[in-house]
Amino acid sequence: MTEQAETRQKRAHVHISGRVQGVGFRWNAQHKAQELGLTGWVRNLWDGRVEAVFEGDEEAVDKAVSWCRHGERPARVEDVKINYEKPGGEFSGFHIKM
Repeated sequence: MTEQAETRQKRAHVHISGRVQGVGFRWNAQHKAQELGLTGWVRNLWDGRVEAVFEGDEEAVDKAVSWCRHGERPARVEDVKINYEKPGGEFSGFHIKM
């Protein structure tokens, strides 16, 4: 197996709180994930938080999680909770869930 084929896969399940709904956070998260070559999904929760799952190359997942700590204006992130899970490989792209 070549070194390139041995990329380490990672999955982060995150919950972001603050001013993260109604400010384009999901769209920006999708754009960032696609830019990084990640798969997974993002959605709004009933309690005002945003939930996302990022899966792919370990370094890219770390970059996506880091991005979640601030988002894009006018979002105002107050907290990010992260659970790392075993990658499942079931996603075909990165999507916004309704």
